[in-house]
Amino acid sequence: MRSKLALNLTTNYSVNFNLPKRSKKKIIFIIIHYTGMKNEIEAIKKLCDYRSNVSSHYFVKNNGEILNLVPDLYEAWHAGKSSWKHYKFLNKFSIGIEISNPGHEHGYKKFNSNQISSLIKLLKYLQKKYDVNCENILGHSDIAPDRKKDPGEKFPWQKLANKNLCKWYNLSNLALIKKRNLKVNFYEKKIFIENLHKMGYPKMSKIGKKNYNVYLIKAFQRKFRQNLINGKIDQECFVISKNLLKT
Repeated sequence: MRSKLALNLTTNYSVNFNLPKRSKKKIIFIIIHYTGMKNEIEAIKKLCDYRSNVSSHYFVKNNGEILNLVPDLYEAWHAGKSSWKHYKFLNKFSIGIEISNPGHEHGYKKFNSNQISSLIKLLKYLQKKYDVNCENILGHSDIAPDRKKDPGEKFPWQKLANKNLCKWYNLSNLALIKKRNLKVNFYEKKIFIENLHKMGYPKMSKIGKKNYNVYLIKAFQRKFRQNLINGKIDQECFVISKNLLKT
Protein backbone atom coordinates (compact mmCIF):
# COMPACT_ATOMS: atom_id res chain seq x y z
CA MET A 1 0.00 0.00 0.00
CA ARG A 2 1.54 3.29 -1.11
CA SER A 3 0.90 6.71 0.36
CA LYS A 4 -0.27 9.47 -1.97
CA LEU A 5 2.48 11.60 -0.43
CA ALA A 6 5.85 11.81 -2.16
CA LEU A 7 7.41 9.84 0.69
CA ASN A 8 7.92 6.37 -0.79
CA LEU A 9 5.86 5.21 2.18
CA THR A 10 4.99 1.54 2.72
CA THR A 11 2.92 -0.02 5.51
CA ASN A 12 4.55 -2.87 7.42
CA TYR A 13 2.67 -2.90 10.69
CA SER A 14 4.06 -3.87 14.07
CA VAL A 15 1.89 -5.34 16.83
CA ASN A 16 3.84 -3.41 19.46
CA PHE A 17 1.74 -0.40 20.44
CA ASN A 18 -0.66 0.74 23.14
CA LEU A 19 -4.42 1.06 22.96
CA PRO A 20 -6.56 3.15 22.82
CA LYS A 21 -5.93 5.76 20.16
CA ARG A 22 -4.66 9.14 21.34
CA SER A 23 -5.81 12.52 20.07
CA LYS A 24 -3.76 14.52 17.56
CA LYS A 25 -3.15 17.11 20.28
CA LYS A 26 -1.21 14.52 22.29
CA ILE A 27 1.51 14.44 19.63
CA ILE A 28 3.98 17.10 20.72
CA PHE A 29 7.39 15.57 19.96
CA ILE A 30 9.15 13.70 17.17
CA ILE A 31 12.03 11.52 18.38
CA ILE A 32 14.78 10.36 16.01
CA HIS A 33 16.68 7.10 16.61
CA TYR A 34 19.13 4.82 14.89
CA THR A 35 18.50 1.07 14.92
CA GLY A 36 21.89 0.10 16.37
CA MET A 37 21.80 -3.26 14.59
CA LYS A 38 24.13 -4.70 11.93
CA ASN A 39 21.35 -6.00 9.72
CA GLU A 40 18.48 -3.86 8.42
CA ILE A 41 16.10 -6.79 7.88
CA GLU A 42 16.70 -8.03 11.43
CA ALA A 43 16.07 -4.52 12.77
CA ILE A 44 12.67 -4.39 11.04
CA LYS A 45 11.83 -7.86 12.34
CA LYS A 46 12.70 -6.82 15.88
CA LEU A 47 10.49 -3.74 15.71
CA CYS A 48 7.60 -5.93 14.57
CA ASP A 49 8.20 -8.89 16.92
CA TYR A 50 5.79 -9.00 19.86
CA ARG A 51 8.55 -10.54 22.03
CA SER A 52 10.88 -7.54 21.62
CA ASN A 53 8.67 -4.93 23.33
CA VAL A 54 10.03 -2.22 21.02
CA SER A 55 8.61 -0.43 18.00
CA SER A 56 8.52 2.89 16.20
CA HIS A 57 6.04 4.66 14.00
CA TYR A 58 8.40 4.94 11.04
CA PHE A 59 11.52 3.19 9.76
CA VAL A 60 13.86 4.80 7.22
CA LYS A 61 15.69 2.13 5.23
CA ASN A 62 19.17 2.43 3.71
CA ASN A 63 17.66 3.06 0.28
CA GLY A 64 15.46 5.87 1.61
CA GLU A 65 12.23 3.88 1.61
CA ILE A 66 10.03 4.69 4.61
CA LEU A 67 8.08 1.98 6.38
CA ASN A 68 5.06 2.92 8.49
CA LEU A 69 5.16 0.40 11.34
CA VAL A 70 2.66 1.89 13.80
CA PRO A 71 -0.17 4.32 12.92
CA ASP A 72 0.53 7.81 14.28
CA LEU A 73 -2.37 7.89 16.71
CA TYR A 74 -1.22 4.82 18.60
CA GLU A 75 1.57 4.93 21.16
CA ALA A 76 4.67 3.10 19.90
CA TRP A 77 7.40 1.79 22.22
CA HIS A 78 10.50 3.71 21.23
CA ALA A 79 11.44 6.28 23.89
CA GLY A 80 11.42 4.23 27.09
CA LYS A 81 12.37 6.02 30.29
CA SER A 82 12.73 9.57 29.04
CA SER A 83 12.15 13.20 29.89
CA TRP A 84 12.09 16.63 28.26
CA LYS A 85 11.09 19.74 30.17
CA HIS A 86 8.09 18.71 32.32
CA TYR A 87 7.17 15.72 30.13
CA LYS A 88 8.01 12.21 31.30
CA PHE A 89 7.93 8.89 29.42
CA LEU A 90 7.69 10.50 26.01
CA ASN A 91 6.09 7.55 24.21
CA LYS A 92 2.76 9.08 25.20
CA PHE A 93 3.50 12.38 23.47
CA SER A 94 5.68 11.51 20.51
CA ILE A 95 6.18 9.94 17.13
CA GLY A 96 9.28 7.77 16.84
CA ILE A 97 11.41 7.45 13.72
CA GLU A 98 14.08 4.73 13.43
CA ILE A 99 16.82 5.14 10.83
CA SER A 100 18.77 2.11 9.69
CA ASN A 101 22.33 2.46 11.00
CA PRO A 102 24.55 -0.05 12.86
CA GLY A 103 25.21 2.47 15.62
CA HIS A 104 28.16 2.91 17.95
CA GLU A 105 28.40 -0.77 18.86
CA HIS A 106 28.44 -2.18 15.32
CA GLY A 107 30.44 0.21 13.14
CA TYR A 108 28.60 3.53 13.32
CA LYS A 109 28.51 5.25 9.93
CA LYS A 110 27.21 8.38 8.27
CA PHE A 111 23.57 8.47 7.31
CA ASN A 112 23.33 8.45 3.53
CA SER A 113 21.73 11.11 1.35
CA ASN A 114 18.72 8.93 0.47
CA GLN A 115 17.94 8.46 4.15
CA ILE A 116 18.26 12.13 5.02
CA SER A 117 16.26 13.28 2.00
CA SER A 118 13.41 10.92 2.93
CA LEU A 119 13.63 11.88 6.59
CA ILE A 120 13.34 15.58 5.78
CA LYS A 121 10.21 14.94 3.70
CA LEU A 122 8.71 12.84 6.50
CA LEU A 123 9.54 15.42 9.17
CA LYS A 124 8.01 18.25 7.14
CA TYR A 125 4.85 16.22 6.69
CA LEU A 126 4.56 15.28 10.37
CA GLN A 127 5.52 18.74 11.58
CA LYS A 128 2.75 20.30 9.53
CA LYS A 129 0.13 17.63 10.27
CA TYR A 130 0.58 17.74 14.06
CA ASP A 131 1.84 21.31 14.44
CA VAL A 132 5.08 20.17 16.08
CA ASN A 133 7.41 22.97 17.17
CA CYS A 134 10.89 22.57 15.68
CA GLU A 135 12.28 22.70 19.24
CA ASN A 136 10.45 19.43 19.89
CA ILE A 137 12.15 17.45 17.13
CA LEU A 138 14.76 15.66 19.21
CA GLY A 139 17.17 12.73 19.33
CA HIS A 140 16.89 9.77 21.67
CA SER A 141 20.05 10.90 23.46
CA ASP A 142 18.43 14.28 24.19
CA ILE A 143 15.61 12.72 26.18
CA ALA A 144 17.62 9.86 27.75
CA PRO A 145 21.24 11.10 27.90
CA ASP A 146 22.43 8.54 30.46
CA ARG A 147 21.08 5.62 28.43
CA LYS A 148 21.29 6.46 24.74
CA LYS A 149 23.71 7.84 22.14
CA ASP A 150 21.47 7.84 19.09
CA PRO A 151 21.16 9.18 16.51
CA GLY A 152 24.71 10.27 17.39
CA GLU A 153 27.37 12.69 16.24
CA LYS A 154 27.15 11.69 12.56
CA PHE A 155 23.53 12.71 12.32
CA PRO A 156 23.21 16.00 10.34
CA TRP A 157 21.22 18.14 12.77
CA GLN A 158 22.41 21.37 11.16
CA LYS A 159 21.00 20.26 7.81
CA LEU A 160 17.63 19.75 9.52
CA ALA A 161 17.93 23.13 11.20
CA ASN A 162 18.39 24.76 7.79
CA LYS A 163 14.91 23.41 6.97
CA ASN A 164 13.49 24.68 10.28
CA LEU A 165 13.22 21.10 11.52
CA CYS A 166 15.16 21.46 14.77
CA LYS A 167 16.61 24.09 17.05
CA TRP A 168 20.08 25.40 16.28
CA TYR A 169 22.42 28.18 17.34
CA ASN A 170 23.19 31.39 15.50
CA LEU A 171 26.97 31.60 15.77
CA SER A 172 29.82 31.38 13.27
CA ASN A 173 31.89 28.22 13.37
CA LEU A 174 35.04 30.31 12.91
CA ALA A 175 34.32 32.26 16.10
CA LEU A 176 33.40 29.11 18.00
CA ILE A 177 36.53 27.13 17.15
CA LYS A 178 38.63 29.81 18.85
CA LYS A 179 36.82 29.07 22.10
CA ARG A 180 37.38 25.33 21.94
CA ASN A 181 39.21 23.87 24.95
CA LEU A 182 39.28 27.25 26.71
CA LYS A 183 38.54 26.70 30.38
CA VAL A 184 35.35 27.73 32.12
CA ASN A 185 35.17 28.68 35.77
CA PHE A 186 33.02 27.04 38.43
CA TYR A 187 30.23 29.58 37.97
CA GLU A 188 30.16 29.12 34.18
CA LYS A 189 30.02 25.33 34.58
CA LYS A 190 27.00 25.71 36.82
CA ILE A 191 25.32 28.09 34.35
CA PHE A 192 25.98 25.69 31.47
CA ILE A 193 24.22 22.79 33.22
CA GLU A 194 21.36 25.12 34.15
CA ASN A 195 21.12 26.22 30.50
CA LEU A 196 20.76 22.60 29.38
CA HIS A 197 17.95 22.03 31.87
CA LYS A 198 16.22 25.23 30.68
CA MET A 199 16.38 23.90 27.12
CA GLY A 200 14.68 20.71 28.27
CA TYR A 201 17.45 18.22 28.99
CA PRO A 202 16.55 15.93 31.91
CA LYS A 203 17.82 16.44 35.42
CA MET A 204 19.36 13.49 37.19
CA SER A 205 16.90 11.35 39.10
CA LYS A 206 17.51 10.55 42.76
CA ILE A 207 18.82 7.16 41.68
CA GLY A 208 20.62 8.45 38.61
CA LYS A 209 23.95 7.21 37.28
CA LYS A 210 27.24 8.31 38.76
CA ASN A 211 28.78 11.15 36.73
CA TYR A 212 25.40 11.90 35.18
CA ASN A 213 26.53 15.34 34.02
CA VAL A 214 29.19 13.75 31.81
CA TYR A 215 26.44 11.85 29.95
CA LEU A 216 24.45 15.08 29.75
CA ILE A 217 27.37 17.05 28.31
CA LYS A 218 28.12 14.33 25.76
CA ALA A 219 24.49 14.29 24.63
CA PHE A 220 24.70 18.05 24.09
CA GLN A 221 28.00 17.69 22.20
CA ARG A 222 26.71 14.86 19.99
CA LYS A 223 24.15 17.31 18.71
CA PHE A 224 25.74 20.76 18.82
CA ARG A 225 29.54 20.13 18.82
CA GLN A 226 29.85 16.90 16.90
CA ASN A 227 33.58 16.73 16.15
CA LEU A 228 34.66 16.69 19.80
CA ILE A 229 32.68 14.51 22.21
CA ASN A 230 34.70 14.56 25.43
CA GLY A 231 32.14 15.23 28.17
CA LYS A 232 34.00 18.38 29.22
CA ILE A 233 32.57 21.90 29.35
CA ASP A 234 34.66 24.53 27.61
CA GLN A 235 33.98 28.08 26.39
CA GLU A 236 32.72 26.79 23.04
CA CYS A 237 30.03 24.65 24.67
CA PHE A 238 29.19 27.42 27.12
CA VAL A 239 28.67 30.03 24.39
CA ILE A 240 26.56 27.65 22.30
CA SER A 241 24.31 26.92 25.28
CA LYS A 242 23.74 30.61 25.93
CA ASN A 243 22.95 31.29 22.29
CA LEU A 244 20.47 28.41 22.05
CA LEU A 245 18.38 29.99 24.79
CA LYS A 246 18.24 33.25 22.83
CA THR A 247 17.31 31.82 19.42
